[in-house]
Amino acid sequence: MLRGSLLGTAWMTCLSVRPYLISRAVDDGLRTGDTRALALWAAAIVVAGVGLSWLGIMRHRTMTFIREDAKARSAAVVLRHLSRVGAVLPRRAAAGEVATVGGTDIDRAAQVLTVTGPGVGAVIAYLVVAVVLWSISPLLALCVLVGVPSVGLVVAPLLRRLERAESVYRQQQGELTARSGDIVAGLRVLAGVGGRRLFARRYAARSRDLLVEGYRVGSVNSWIDAATVAVPGLFLAVVVWLSARMALTGDISVGELVAVYGYVATLVVPVWFLLEAGHQLIGGRIAARRIIALLAVAPDDGCGPRHPSDRPDAATVPAARRPTDAAAPAGPVAAPAGPADLHDPSSGLTVRAGHLTAVAADDPADAVALADRLGRYAAGDVTWGGVPLTGVALDEVRARILVADHDAYLFAGTLREVLRGARSDADDERIGAALRAASAEDVVHSLPHRLDTPLDTRARTLSGGQRQRVRLARALLAEPEVLILVEPTSAVDAHTEARIADRLRHARAGRTTVVLTTSPLLLGRADQVTHLCAGRAAATGSHAGLLDTDPGYRRLVARGDADTEQALR
Repeated sequence: MLRGSLLGTAWMTCLSVRPYLISRAVDDGLRTGDTRALALWAAAIVVAGVGLSWLGIMRHRTMTFIREDAKARSAAVVLRHLSRVGAVLPRRAAAGEVATVGGTDIDRAAQVLTVTGPGVGAVIAYLVVAVVLWSISPLLALCVLVGVPSVGLVVAPLLRRLERAESVYRQQQGELTARSGDIVAGLRVLAGVGGRRLFARRYAARSRDLLVEGYRVGSVNSWIDAATVAVPGLFLAVVVWLSARMALTGDISVGELVAVYGYVATLVVPVWFLLEAGHQLIGGRIAARRIIALLAVAPDDGCGPRHPSDRPDAATVPAARRPTDAAAPAGPVAAPAGPADLHDPSSGLTVRAGHLTAVAADDPADAVALADRLGRYAAGDVTWGGVPLTGVALDEVRARILVADHDAYLFAGTLREVLRGARSDADDERIGAALRAASAEDVVHSLPHRLDTPLDTRARTLSGGQRQRVRLARALLAEPEVLILVEPTSAVDAHTEARIADRLRHARAGRTTVVLTTSPLLLGRADQVTHLCAGRAAATGSHAGLLDTDPGYRRLVARGDADTEQALR
């Protein structure tokens, strides 16, 4: 920025050199008829133009570097912070808000830094022109000293009005972006329930409201743009009229008249830069507030990992699940040395080490909340081998306990890379075993290049059931000490589900596994089943035992089908 300020000052100050050279060419060459002097001053004008062009290019290059560097640094800060915040973020900020900050606000905030070079140069050029004009006529210099600040006084109220209007516009724009993201994400569901037209109408209505707000911003902007041109032009006309009257009375020469016009015309550039700087500062302040609001979102207790290397690879941790830890003890405590029971006082559930535990919840939200507590993605009093889970070092929790959502994010890459995630040492034999356990061998065989077939983001080229089995295979390949699966077979057919149920039990034999599901096929393979009612463990036992003794469990597993419920009796 110092280099940009020096170049900007040199460039704007040198703008006033050419009017002086032109005045000398008029007085010493044209008026006297001295061809040699005219040629020398003309050559000096050309040289000054070349030098001015070089200074302008270097100033622009420097300002562009500052802007792009600031954007890259700001984006890095925001991304690192969002990675650290993780699971708290969706509860504190909408996806559209995050997208708007990353796509627009960072650019506007970085743009403000580019006003430093031209801004400093504009102020110095203004003072230089005032001093030069004083040597010609104190009256003209006084007009410049008073006139330029008056331009700012005229535009300042408009800038304040713009800040208010644009703040409202940016808020509504973020909300509309969030809504569009929600609609796109749930488009298939909306189509299935016939809700596309309803949401399209609502979106169109909100879009029209945003359009009206945009016209308000545009109206203020148009007045500012008009004032930026009209006020300096009026100021220039007044000064030229005064200098012309002085030339007629002989107070200044014709060359000095030309020079005065050039000096004042040159001032239009600094004045324009100053007004533009004010405009950019308004947008930058609004953008900065939004960026800071996003950076103010923090983990519930600030105990998340402090460096990306402290986290397992995101491919094995769902994007929507990151640390929050609301009630961690003051200092870290030692984790259990080996497999240990997990106990959740909120629900009364105890997960026995080395067993396959199934949880059937009346409300799917209760199942997700339980998984979040067991995986330390939400506040809770969960203990692990009698030790508070929130007191264990987070990197160790992440390395030993894995929560796998049925819709966890799939990153772009070859199928082999997607499956490996953080387990880069997994060979094809282990990958094949995980695929077989997830009954996903047919997914590989259907791809043209098998494991080396590239998949796009979210693996959209695969069907819903195929994606779900790939996610399950990835979770199994990670081989965590504790694996928590949330509805791992909700998108597959009954035959595939039966194979997965048998193979999952074999693949996870001797290791702690929790499956949150209402599938009778998975529940029937579990060592222990817990019926979760209103967030609390209502009954615990075997699948067959609960079918006999718990009518609520029987209705849940039958999924509201009276014939199925009767058959399960």
